Amino acid sequence: MCRILAYIGPELPLESLLLTPENSLINQSLDPELHPHLQLAGWGFGAWSEHLLKPEEPFLYRRPKAAFYDDNAERIIPSLQGSTLLAHVRASSYNARVVQADENCHPFAFTETRWIIAQNGGLPNWQLLQRELLQHCQDRYLKQMRGTTDTEFLYVLLLSLLEGNSDDEIKEAFEKLLKLICAAMKTLDLADLTKLKIALVAPNRIIGVNYGCGYEGETDVAGDWRELRDPNSENYDSSLSMLLEPLYLLMGENFQDYAGSYKVDATAEGEAESAILASEPLTENGEEWLHIEFGEIVMLERSDGKISKTVKTLNL
Repeated sequence: MCRILAYIGPELPLESLLLTPENSLINQSLDPELHPHLQLAGWGFGAWSEHLLKPEEPFLYRRPKAAFYDDNAERIIPSLQGSTLLAHVRASSYNARVVQADENCHPFAFTETRWIIAQNGGLPNWQLLQRELLQHCQDRYLKQMRGTTDTEFLYVLLLSLLEGNSDDEIKEAFEKLLKLICAAMKTLDLADLTKLKIALVAPNRIIGVNYGCGYEGETDVAGDWRELRDPNSENYDSSLSMLLEPLYLLMGENFQDYAGSYKVDATAEGEAESAILASEPLTENGEEWLHIEFGEIVMLERSDGKISKTVKTLNL
């Protein structure tokens, strides 16, 4: 299982997001709390800061080795701060076909767009599905593809479908994306369980999408993900459980006052100053995290120091 962490809020040292918390993203790659698998296939992050020489562009760092074993992390990260961050730890199957290279580490960033992307999931048979999906891809994005991952191809396809940057236009593009994938699976007889938990990030904005399809290509998947993860349950299905598990959202203020943790002070609706979207709750009290359920999209934007939140059900 890959891991995602996205942040928008006041400028703060990136080490408070990536290094110092006991349950930080980098520590999770070595000592995972909720999923007993190490992430050894690489990691990376993209961040925006007013203090960069090119504040309009993300500072992008990606390295194809285990995050906890990256000797550059503790040298580079303490020198950086940011108001927008997208970080990712990559998991992959352990076989010789997996290409470990900078180009295959998330997040992915192209020119002609401010959006960068990372995901926790996978598109089975994506190389074959390209026979149907490439016709929907724009050359200007295809030419920028450098790696061999499904996520980068999904990035190409999503950007090609995106007609604008409003919340409604982004929601519509994600809906088109999955409909095209499901249609391609049907045409090529390649239906398979597909988990797409995606973070799309631009300065002061986070889009979180939690969706996919079941074993037969159906999008109306239902079930109790906790029960499905219980080995003693007659319905045990770890893969389906991970498909249906929520994304997690923490919002509040004064994040900078809780060194070494991901805690924030609770606020009234519309008064939050910081937001963290993650693939799992990162504090001991997981109940304070909001759930972005399967089939939902959350849209976060920071303006005048406050964060607005919109959660909608995707029309699939």
